[in-house]
Amino acid sequence: MKKIILRLVLAVLFLAAIPVSAQNYTTHAVKEGETLQSISQKYRVTPYSILQANKEIKSAADVKVNTILVIPINGNATIEKKEEKVEQEEIKPIGFTRHRVRKKETLFGLTQKYKITEEQLKRYNRELYSESLKKGMVLQIPKFPEVDPNEDKELDFETYVVQPKETRWSIAHKYGITVDSLLLLNPELVKNTDYLAAGQELKLPRPKGDSLKEQKVELFTSYTVPSKMTLYSLGREYGIPSDSIVKLNPEIMKEGGLKEGMVIRLPKKRSDAGVVNTENFIFYEVKPKQNIFRITQNLKISREELFRLNPDLENGLKAGMVLKLPKEKAAGLEVKNALVLDKVNLVDSIDVANRPKLVFMLPFRLDKVNLNDREKAEGLIRTRRDLNLSLGFYTGALMALDSIKKLGVSVDVKTYDTELSQAKVKEILFRDNLAGVSAIIGPVVSGALDEVAVHAATKNIPVIAPITSDSQLSHGNVFFSVPRDAVLRDKMLSYMKKIYKNENVIIIADSTHQVAHDSILGKFPAAQIAKIIDNRSLHLDEFLIKLSEDRENWVFLETDQPNMVSSVTSILNSANTGDIKVRMFTTSYNGAFEDEAVSKTHLSNLKFTYPSFYREVGEDTFTKAYEKRFNGNRPDRYAIRGFDVTFDVLLKLAHKNNLFETSKIIGLTEYTGNSFDYFNDWTSGYFNKACYIMEYEDLQIKEVKLDDLKSNL
Repeated sequence: MKKIILRLVLAVLFLAAIPVSAQNYTTHAVKEGETLQSISQKYRVTPYSILQANKEIKSAADVKVNTILVIPINGNATIEKKEEKVEQEEIKPIGFTRHRVRKKETLFGLTQKYKITEEQLKRYNRELYSESLKKGMVLQIPKFPEVDPNEDKELDFETYVVQPKETRWSIAHKYGITVDSLLLLNPELVKNTDYLAAGQELKLPRPKGDSLKEQKVELFTSYTVPSKMTLYSLGREYGIPSDSIVKLNPEIMKEGGLKEGMVIRLPKKRSDAGVVNTENFIFYEVKPKQNIFRITQNLKISREELFRLNPDLENGLKAGMVLKLPKEKAAGLEVKNALVLDKVNLVDSIDVANRPKLVFMLPFRLDKVNLNDREKAEGLIRTRRDLNLSLGFYTGALMALDSIKKLGVSVDVKTYDTELSQAKVKEILFRDNLAGVSAIIGPVVSGALDEVAVHAATKNIPVIAPITSDSQLSHGNVFFSVPRDAVLRDKMLSYMKKIYKNENVIIIADSTHQVAHDSILGKFPAAQIAKIIDNRSLHLDEFLIKLSEDRENWVFLETDQPNMVSSVTSILNSANTGDIKVRMFTTSYNGAFEDEAVSKTHLSNLKFTYPSFYREVGEDTFTKAYEKRFNGNRPDRYAIRGFDVTFDVLLKLAHKNNLFETSKIIGLTEYTGNSFDYFNDWTSGYFNKACYIMEYEDLQIKEVKLDDLKSNL
């Protein structure tokens, strides 16, 4: 393995160091049209540096007009004080599309192609004020509404108030539009989440026949205004905007407002019989080239029932239509946020036209490794965990790149050595343009990860955290590939509750694991609490009397101290005799349980069981391929993780070169030793909720198959 690692060190692309000068500060008042990204470019600092210097600013969205920012600047930086005059456009864009600049394209050509002005193009791509157009740049192209001078624009759209339990799909279905159209009309909606809040207002096209010009006389009714009735309340009751009520009844304005006793004309109320929300329906978005037969087969519904629930199908099936289905169908389908997901086989769904651009940022520590002194280099690699992790991870990632290449997908790869330094990360971000990057894997340290995440968010680039499970900052673009401790703990306790048959539960927890202690006690209120001496050792006499001879004893050990794990497992193993049966568990698995002082035989005798985000692997296809490539060396845990994380990202990008979009339709994915099932926690990021239950048996660690468990219960 030594030769392989040294060869990898030589192969890794690394950047020369730039000396860091002394830091000063200046202030900046945010002007109309400025963003965190444009301000950081103006002062030649990273967006993350600005957030760090302004603790009250939590994200780029908090940077608003007239906010006074403290800007950290280098002592030798040249700050441009030129004020930029921002023109105010009367028409605002209703959305954006992306364009990757090709060879020989010009600003004039782009303005002609997209029917916009050069100023409009630069306004939403501010780097064009200071840089020339370059091949590979990814630009935001604003979309403006087509203006018809003969059209009464106020009658084309209405403001819709989101009701509880409604989703984007249910509202799109109600208005007969696609979800993409809904997003286009409401560009403020976050693209990488499906969340809608009750009471949120949306701009939607007025349903056909709702325009006052199209209303027929028989569709109206007379209404006598009661006391204390307001235009807003009346509009809510009849499902039309207040301005439409006024247009129908000009006398309201003449009388100075709605008055008690007025007799006005209103459209007849819409029937409430068809209220559509997630309490009574689930939804399915029709994909291109689908037909009725295939849909009825996939959704397990008869043609007659499908047409009864969706009468618009009589006019033909169209891609983008949102179909409603009975709630009870959810049991037999894969449903996420009330939307039925198509089961996607990623390998069979590859689009070879996609060419992902992947960036790795890992601490290879080439600043510490002297390649001319082989003995010292090998010693350093053996003793440094960060080097073991990075090099192991990267060998697995190389295997993933080989695998995706065999499937016909070309990938552009760039690798950086972060040197385990946040300053180095800042230097990389400052110097290299990440435009067009599909995803970034790394860094591994939380501070550097925050730095990269903030910068990448300005370019809508997803960042995959290889080993970090959370962050103190909110990052809507980060995929945390390691499940949170709470996810692992909940998985373990749910499993324990399923197999519980009145066993005698005992909790041994030191003071640093109070959360685990309380969580176990919440599931097992009758559990006994073992006394800990000086937060390091077990009070043996008091503990032994808690063991039961009539029931199996379940002992939870919650600590990260190797000596305590070794001592407790030895005590439990001694007590585990013919008269007393003992099993050991933990909800907080960590390195203490893998320490050399802990007997694997004792763990096996106690059938030690724990939650884990990875599982042990045997002689599978990946292991054999790895050994073949790397001269018989078996892949370690980090290499397996490197392959699984990278291959998961590459397959998703090969399906649709947008990780945010793919994550909406792809559920659980499983590979050699790791699984991924990301859920989007609004602006906090994407969190993996897939994990395993592992158990020692006959000196081996095996996965507890929960499906087998269900059949035995």
